[in-house]
Amino acid sequence: MWLFSRKGDSGFSAASTAEQVTEGLDGTGLTAIVTGASSGIGAETARVLALRGVHVIMAVRNLATGLETKEIITKQVPNAKVEAMEMDLSSMASVRNFAENFNSLELPLNILVNNAGVMATPFTLSKDNIELQFATNHVGHFLLTNLMLETMKKTARESSREGRIVNVSSRRHKFSYPEGIRFDKINDRTAYNSISAYGQSKLANVLHANKLARDLKGDKVEITANSVHPGLIATNLFHHHSFVNGFIAALGKHVMKNVHQGAATTCYVALHPDIKKMTGKYYADCNLAEASTQAKDQELANKLWSFTLSLLNQPAA
Repeated sequence: MWLFSRKGDSGFSAASTAEQVTEGLDGTGLTAIVTGASSGIGAETARVLALRGVHVIMAVRNLATGLETKEIITKQVPNAKVEAMEMDLSSMASVRNFAENFNSLELPLNILVNNAGVMATPFTLSKDNIELQFATNHVGHFLLTNLMLETMKKTARESSREGRIVNVSSRRHKFSYPEGIRFDKINDRTAYNSISAYGQSKLANVLHANKLARDLKGDKVEITANSVHPGLIATNLFHHHSFVNGFIAALGKHVMKNVHQGAATTCYVALHPDIKKMTGKYYADCNLAEASTQAKDQELANKLWSFTLSLLNQPAA
């Protein structure tokens, strides 16, 4: 991706790879959960964290594919500590089952990477009767984070090491519906636009991280929450749009990142010491970036939080 190699204040650029931005870092003793780790930037995030000594739990929708990815990682990184566990983010029962299984292992948890996602899908309702993109990209991760938070707090206290939550968002969070999060239209097929709905779910990722950061800071807990834009990457997220797939095949290598570059910002924010105590921030190309006005709206974040809890039938805090 030769068009975007200008370095930012961090010393890294859009062309930097996940291995480059974590070079020399030692994650030994840390445990991470990476969602959507069976392919794409999720798999590369898992591989690079494992390369740096992190014990990685790959949360994957298809366990067979996840086990294949685990085998590939362990062949490339012989000393890797990697496990694959099943979780379908579009199913709240599956998320709860994953959390129960993870907690039964009595492992610590230092890093939570909310990476998995679907993009621009035809209108579909999840098993829980929630529009699929919103369910998978936001609600599932929201629930997972809530279920993992006590373990992360306990780990941070006992290890005296900062915990980190990383929400993988998108530049598309700036191009959601004009109203931001359309609470009254989530499941309205007639009002559905697949691209805007994707942007809405990505806006929710940033709002979630920002409110979480404020809450954790208020609780004086040593856990940060940030969101990242991995960049435009040639992955299978575009399979619902044949025109986009054609563009990627023809020009992608010149204007888009590969997965090694696409995982860089996530790995940087999850592991790099320069990010210590940075929370409620938005990163792109391994540098601080400007989120949308809607993403900074605290009232909208509070409304989203309450709305998400209502979808999960949980009481507000």
